[in-house]
Amino acid sequence: MRDAVIVEAVRTPIGKGRPTGTLASVHPVELLAHTLRSLVGRSGIDPELVDDVIGGCVDQVGEQAMNTTRNAWLSAGLPDSVPATTIDRQCGSSQQAVHFAAQGVISGAYDVVVACGVESMSRVPMWSNVPAGTDPFGPGVAARFPGGLVPQGISAELIAAKWSISREQMDEFAGRSHQRAAAAHAEGLFAAELAPVRTDAGLVTGDESVRPGTSPEVLASLRPAFADPAYAERFPQIEWSVTAGNSSPINDGASAILITSSETAARLGLRPVARLHSFAVTGSDPLLMLTGVIPATEKVLRRAGLRLADIDLFEVNEAFASVVLAWLQETGAGAEKVNVNGGAIALGHPLGASGTRLMTTLVGAMRRRGARYALQTMCEAGGLANATILESLA
Repeated sequence: MRDAVIVEAVRTPIGKGRPTGTLASVHPVELLAHTLRSLVGRSGIDPELVDDVIGGCVDQVGEQAMNTTRNAWLSAGLPDSVPATTIDRQCGSSQQAVHFAAQGVISGAYDVVVACGVESMSRVPMWSNVPAGTDPFGPGVAARFPGGLVPQGISAELIAAKWSISREQMDEFAGRSHQRAAAAHAEGLFAAELAPVRTDAGLVTGDESVRPGTSPEVLASLRPAFADPAYAERFPQIEWSVTAGNSSPINDGASAILITSSETAARLGLRPVARLHSFAVTGSDPLLMLTGVIPATEKVLRRAGLRLADIDLFEVNEAFASVVLAWLQETGAGAEKVNVNGGAIALGHPLGASGTRLMTTLVGAMRRRGARYALQTMCEAGGLANATILESLA
């Protein structure tokens, strides 16, 4: 039976959003093009052999419109005979790209595929694809949810209330994310996965949102980011404890992974580093929205025939601290195994790029720590979540 394996993974540094972020000067197509060139160059593969390029991007409008993945492949100077497509599963878009790529390889439809993602939140802000006065939901959704769906920040507050997660716990978690990310940078743990980006301001070599001096005490001084009288009346249980400090920031970046089968890798002289063992995608309550990581984790473990105790490392996307803390409560996973090099609160969350960014970082952590199995899961707007289990081959 065919399998799907990762042979190379690379990402840009993650830039801060405007006005201080240096990657804001780079067109999103060029960010992804740079990553694709780096991926092909590092792997040594003949790019003519790539059957498809599947990219994630959330706000597909403006400079990220018109199939940005195809545009990036062409901009990279790579063969125009290779097709490409761009998909949107919200924050999990490029993790879903990995699933589609791996499933294509396993089925025999592909031999070599690139899964990737990009988001320039500086140049194409969130909700750019929903002009003022536009209703993206329609009357059926409004009828099904009479009170209306809510922004993700409100969902994060509802999760904190439901799982009795305090402001202090969220700030402590956020501070630890920065400490771990800063330590990883200081130890050079990200060096192998990074493709530095040349900008007008110089060469960008590291993730810009990491703040080594951040502490729970510093974070405690920040005001709640989503307090709103209308939602306070509707949801009196909310204590307004989600802040900019215990949430992921606005970022720019791109990432890419080369996927093939073990058989094809051997034929081409490529060295697999991890097998894409099992996949799951789930829907969940679109009001809470961000809790899908819990059933997605259960589902992928069941499909893999594994237990939580079999997993050596976890990446749970830190869209908000409350999401990961609720996941920890429900699964019972050890916090010492989760986001060991920091997460999106510190490193950043360039939406469409985050799925393959997390996986790029996770593959490196597996190799360094001698992990056999790792699990990655991401919450996604609309009540969705992806989960993936990797098996080390390094």
